[in-house]
Amino acid sequence: MTAETPSRRRTVRGPGRRADPPSLAEQAVARLREMIVMLEIAPGATLSEPWLVEKLGASRTPVREALKLLAADGLVLLRRNRAAVVAPLDGVELAHMFEVEAALESFAAGLAATRMSDAEIDRLAKLQAEMEERQARGDRPGYIRLNQKIHAAIVAGAANPALSEAHTRLIGRLQRARNLALSSLGRVEESIEEHRQILAALQARDTEAARRLFAGHVARTGELVATHCAKGLPGGARRLRERTAPAPAQSDPAQSAPDDQTSAVPALETA
Repeated sequence: MTAETPSRRRTVRGPGRRADPPSLAEQAVARLREMIVMLEIAPGATLSEPWLVEKLGASRTPVREALKLLAADGLVLLRRNRAAVVAPLDGVELAHMFEVEAALESFAAGLAATRMSDAEIDRLAKLQAEMEERQARGDRPGYIRLNQKIHAAIVAGAANPALSEAHTRLIGRLQRARNLALSSLGRVEESIEEHRQILAALQARDTEAARRLFAGHVARTGELVATHCAKGLPGGARRLRERTAPAPAQSDPAQSAPDDQTSAVPALETA
């Protein structure tokens, strides 16, 4: 019998009973995933096991299980007899995935234009207002999380479980690149305006406009990320020998440069 992964070991209880609390491995996976996706740890950075043990508050066994699970998700690269590294961004692979995301999310937006209830669209408008408020306050992590909620709410508004499942499986691999675009490529104000237009199309129940605007919205982000990777900017899948940037001058093992991967992420904008 194949051994179950930590994320699937939770005991299923009957109605009225609480589920078991997350295991140490599940907690380690969730926290490390967030750190990678939210770019707290740079693409290409070395994942020193002692540093992870201290940072995640877990022993070596849960940390190793977390690394294996995240490697299966394409977020971590495991290397024989060497420390794991955060997977660098691959421009070609991302271009393909953004094409799929544009198809899925634009199709979802078209369906949502007629299937979302008035109450759901009102909640979407409130998320939009809160997202813009977070951006005005300079709360970039808060802005990014609300941006994610808006995308998820529109996909859910399509009321198509098969579509939602396909989107969930894809977005886990794409979210880091989307966050990079929002964090460091001058994308935020442009993205906010696109979200306003998408919201207006949904409020008008305009299926075609919602589909067209969402397709353009996702495609624009994909173009920026592809350009970023093609130029060999930090976070792209380029060899260090192709660049002359030195390793970061700091002692944090998770931010030290690996032997053959790029490790820095551009500084976040403050505008």
